[in-house]
Amino acid sequence: MAEWLRNCWYMAAWADELPPGSNLTRTIIDVPLLLWRDGEGRARALVDRCAHRLAPLSMGRIERDIVRCGYHGLAFDGNTGRCIHNPHGPITTALAVRAYALAERHKALWIWMGEQDRADEDAIPDLSFADSASRHAFSGGYMPTAADHRLLEDNILDLSHGDYLHAETLGGGSFTRAGVKVEERGDTVFVRWSAKNEKAIPIWQPELPDPDMMVDMTTEVLWHPSGVMLLDGILTSANGMAGVEIVTRNAHVMTPETATTTHYFYCNSRNYRTDDAEYNQGIAAGLAMAFGGEDKPMIEAQQARIGKADLLECGPALISIDNASTRARRIYRRLVEAEKKAMESALQ
Repeated sequence: MAEWLRNCWYMAAWADELPPGSNLTRTIIDVPLLLWRDGEGRARALVDRCAHRLAPLSMGRIERDIVRCGYHGLAFDGNTGRCIHNPHGPITTALAVRAYALAERHKALWIWMGEQDRADEDAIPDLSFADSASRHAFSGGYMPTAADHRLLEDNILDLSHGDYLHAETLGGGSFTRAGVKVEERGDTVFVRWSAKNEKAIPIWQPELPDPDMMVDMTTEVLWHPSGVMLLDGILTSANGMAGVEIVTRNAHVMTPETATTTHYFYCNSRNYRTDDAEYNQGIAAGLAMAFGGEDKPMIEAQQARIGKADLLECGPALISIDNASTRARRIYRRLVEAEKKAMESALQ
């Protein structure tokens, strides 16, 4: 059985996935959830499992901030999870379902799956670039993937794969040749790729005065244990030519669904062609193709080969490009073990 990190904010959905009057079911770290907006428009979350006979509450009715089970009519307060109506008899303490803290920030919904009294919204990772990006310089997506969240995180922590898997958009060899710096910063992992005096990656070449000019490119990734990964890319002229600067800010968010499935959320913003709606649509389509048509098939096939085992337990022949991902996996395991020990101590 998979062991999960619980005391953290997981991205549950893009906010626009949950318009007023709608509801959404989603499983996170093996917990089935029901998300909806109450009468005030606030997002709410309950475990999608009635306390009575474990039927899905999502098959019942939602009345503002009350959820009524469609099987036997028990009703639950969406704020607390307490049963407020039992048409068959008295309300007992056992007739309650778990409610989860849910916050809306940076165009996303964030859920705290652990001890609810520790849910501090200030701990939500900073994706404020999504708030400040202009409408036609921002795109996002959601890609359910049949793979362990850690395999998807490994993929972003080793961008040298871009030279091969994404040859037409990111290729050229600059990531493989780049100088790489890896740092552990508390419970996060930071990686920087510095490529000097290179041709721009293919996707950026059309935006330059001369597509063949030499440039310097820096790419930085900051990994959080909750699967949130911030990725910044910067391009400048290698010879100091004024006015040549490309900046992109991105997020890749890997929220675990089960041991072998993941909710993959992503978004992109940029500092060029910021008012070009048609170009923005092309960027969105290109990202969907790169992630859905290139990353996803490869990593799902990798998962199929690994099966239910942990990658590191399969004895992979690790090389230098695995430095950051190995550090991230060790941090994640340490945090999971620390939570497990704290829970065991609390029960003694």
